[in-house]
Amino acid sequence: MRLDPAPVDLTGKTCLVTGANGGIGASTAAHFAALGARVMTTDLSDRFDGECDSDHRGIDLLDNQGLQECCDWIAAETPDVVFNNAAIFDMGSVLDAGLDQFDKLFGLNVRAMYAVMQAAARALVSAGRSGSIINLASQAGHRGEALVAHYCATKAAVISYTQSAALALAPHGIRVNAISPGVVDTPMWDSVDALFARFEGKEIGQKKREVGEAVPLGYMGRPFEIARAAVFLATDQSQYVTAQTISVDGGSVLRF
Repeated sequence: MRLDPAPVDLTGKTCLVTGANGGIGASTAAHFAALGARVMTTDLSDRFDGECDSDHRGIDLLDNQGLQECCDWIAAETPDVVFNNAAIFDMGSVLDAGLDQFDKLFGLNVRAMYAVMQAAARALVSAGRSGSIINLASQAGHRGEALVAHYCATKAAVISYTQSAALALAPHGIRVNAISPGVVDTPMWDSVDALFARFEGKEIGQKKREVGEAVPLGYMGRPFEIARAAVFLATDQSQYVTAQTISVDGGSVLRF
């Protein structure tokens, strides 16, 4: 049998990472750079805190002007790979999660995600190039949770947009997939833990410990484990994979 291994290499590629100062974003940027990519990063801060060189811009994707700046940048640079990672979390049931929270979560997690994906797709199609767009979903997008109404809905929307975009862009050789992390030990989870402490009357650190112990593999994920999935989707290792949402959650969500 003839083996035809695809290279795990991004040399000569340009990769954009949004939300790059978070644990998952920074790790993914570093993984892309280690494989030879030129890395572009965005986050709220004007400084990139990751462990690799990057062409960085401080951009607020919730601001219309900032979002347009990012889309114009994408149009000018035409990145080969986009890791659409920027997102925010908040809590509230349908009894107390108001429209202000709805607007903020959907504004970044869905509206900005869609605009970045669209800008990347248009740039690649215009240039006649293939590429890979990777959207960050969540295990929360596969099921509702009583105290996480808006956030769950935003991540379900990410999964749906990923599928639609993949089907639309397949004739152009552009693959679109999503990664669905479970609970990942990042600085953001300290804020999530504090919210659960307030809403569920738990001690600080209790929810974080409980969710880690509940994972079938027995621990919270680590940012590099999500970054490795992004590498798979960014490289030719996944050249026949599109319209998929890959769960990287230690076995937490089982789906047919």
